[in-house]
Amino acid sequence: MTSQTPTSKYLPSLPWLTALGDILLINLAFFLSYKIRYEYQWFRALDPAYYSHFSAYIPFAFLLTIILMLSYYADGAYRPRRGRHATDNFRVILHGTTTGIVLSMVIVFIFRPLVYSRLIFFYAAFLIILFLTIFRILLDLYLRYLRHRGIGVERVVVVGAGEVGRAVIRNILAAPDLGYQIVGFIDDNPQRGNQHIGPFQGMGDIACLPGILDANLVDSVIITLPWQYHRQIMRVLAQSQHAGVRAYIVPDFFQLRLTNVMIEQLNGLPIIGMKEIRIAGWNLTVKRTMDLLLGMFMLILLAPLWLLIVLSIKLDSRGPALFRQERIGKGGIPFAVWKFRSMVDDAEEQLPDLERYNEADGPLFKMRDDPRITRVGKILRRLSLDELPQLINVIQGNMSLVGPRPALPREVEAYSDWHRKRLDVLPGLTGLWQVSGRSHLTFDEMVLLDIYYAENWSVGLDISILLRTIPKVIVGEGAY
Repeated sequence: MTSQTPTSKYLPSLPWLTALGDILLINLAFFLSYKIRYEYQWFRALDPAYYSHFSAYIPFAFLLTIILMLSYYADGAYRPRRGRHATDNFRVILHGTTTGIVLSMVIVFIFRPLVYSRLIFFYAAFLIILFLTIFRILLDLYLRYLRHRGIGVERVVVVGAGEVGRAVIRNILAAPDLGYQIVGFIDDNPQRGNQHIGPFQGMGDIACLPGILDANLVDSVIITLPWQYHRQIMRVLAQSQHAGVRAYIVPDFFQLRLTNVMIEQLNGLPIIGMKEIRIAGWNLTVKRTMDLLLGMFMLILLAPLWLLIVLSIKLDSRGPALFRQERIGKGGIPFAVWKFRSMVDDAEEQLPDLERYNEADGPLFKMRDDPRITRVGKILRRLSLDELPQLINVIQGNMSLVGPRPALPREVEAYSDWHRKRLDVLPGLTGLWQVSGRSHLTFDEMVLLDIYYAENWSVGLDISILLRTIPKVIVGEGAY
């Protein structure tokens, strides 16, 4: 294997650049606060007798900068940490700024109570939080841009390909902007270590790790072995440390599913408990309400388009405009799915003759130039208009607007055990599988994304997927 330079080392000075940007923005915010208070006099006029020149504030600006930087540093603002969300950044900035401003006010009013305006503290706090939050957002966007170009990407090898290992893989797959790239995985079980999960390569057993590390193929190792493999975990940690590679351990909490585990405190003592299933109880009610309201709205709004599509199908080829097909829904229960017919009327009978041309892996059937597709059908499929009648399934309750792709019975029969977890939730009109590549994804990648969705559902995730679906459908990316 060819030795490669770890791309994550292209951004070693990022925390220092972030700190420098914060220092500049803190002082800019404070200067603007002075201008607002003394020159613009927003919200409250200033008595000329209390006017202070900016030079009187320079010592305070210096003191405030030091206190804020120490406060941010104590809150971990400058520790390299992938996967930190915008809300996490805002929380750190808000807490650090509040702490720093309050402490600065106390110091100022003890030593120089008659010099400084009290309002300037509030202006400064607001502007500092605003400027630093925007700075973090822009910085995150820049890092995403770099990672899409392969700069700052951290190459990882996953040790262990069981349930916990697959949880790590699907989380990395679902969040490419975090900047992780899976080189492959290793496992002592030959049925795992020598197999592939979608595009992710099985690289052999754990004994192969030193060779992988020596070849300089990876930046970090993620260990997902069960708790009883203590000796192997310690050996992998030692090998990683010897090779100068970061190693992380993902605990399996006695083989509980990671997303069902929560850690709370009992008077400072950590305790482990079980989370509720994400799409259950009140969450299920919220999701069902969204499906009904949006589903009925879209059905009414698109009614004229339905009539146009029906007329086009009838004029283009023989057969009914609607196509009814059995699919497998939540819990493995079959249901009838409705679609606009995009193929010739006897398409199902022709399928056995085309199986040898299948371009998809796993139990799926995909053929880019499928001869069964009609002229109108090509347009419908490219724009995903053939799936509009599934709004009826959404209103009936056997589908959702967002969820896994509804599977055919013959596909489910070929599932491995871990594939069946995608049947834990209602199938959807769209999903992570669609906004992440559609036909360009392998079957295993699609299943990993479906399971990630089921384990991490939220209203915000549904809204994000629905909004991301619109441009994907318009350009017809990955559709055939």
